Amino acid sequence: MNRAQKAESIETLKGVFADAGAVVVTHYMGLTVAEMTDLRLRLRKEGAQIKVVKNTLAQKALNGSVGEAGDALFTGPVAIAYAPDPVSAAKVVTQYAKDNDKFTVVGGLMGKDVLDQSAIKALATLPSLDQLRAKIIGVLQAPATKVAGVIQAPASQLARVIGAYAAKEAA
Repeated sequence: MNRAQKAESIETLKGVFADAGAVVVTHYMGLTVAEMTDLRLRLRKEGAQIKVVKNTLAQKALNGSVGEAGDALFTGPVAIAYAPDPVSAAKVVTQYAKDNDKFTVVGGLMGKDVLDQSAIKALATLPSLDQLRAKIIGVLQAPATKVAGVIQAPASQLARVIGAYAAKEAA
């Protein structure tokens, strides 16, 4: 890898660290190509990606912004999983780590904060952005439905009373 390629990789990683909701740092030692492909497909379904990175390039891309604790995450064979949504990559990677002993979650980065394994697991238990949006829409629609029902109730009762008087006078 020449200097130009390294500089391009560093800029790409800077973009990943800046745009991702959360970056999950993992060790993938011993995974086969098929297993890695399976993980990539699972992540892609959730709108996330995984990328194998060189530790020195990742540390240069971070430029010391997360301190020594962040730099310490990048040792050994490292792959980073990331997505614009902070939860989706963490969910898939944590579940995959449970299913596969060769794949481990080391920690992660969320903005300038360094997350350990337990924080990534806690992040994985949160609902995704789409699930939160659905809950908010449900909460907003429920009162509107109830208001419409309350407003309609007197009108329908009045219509029944008028209908009853009309039936009474017709008889």
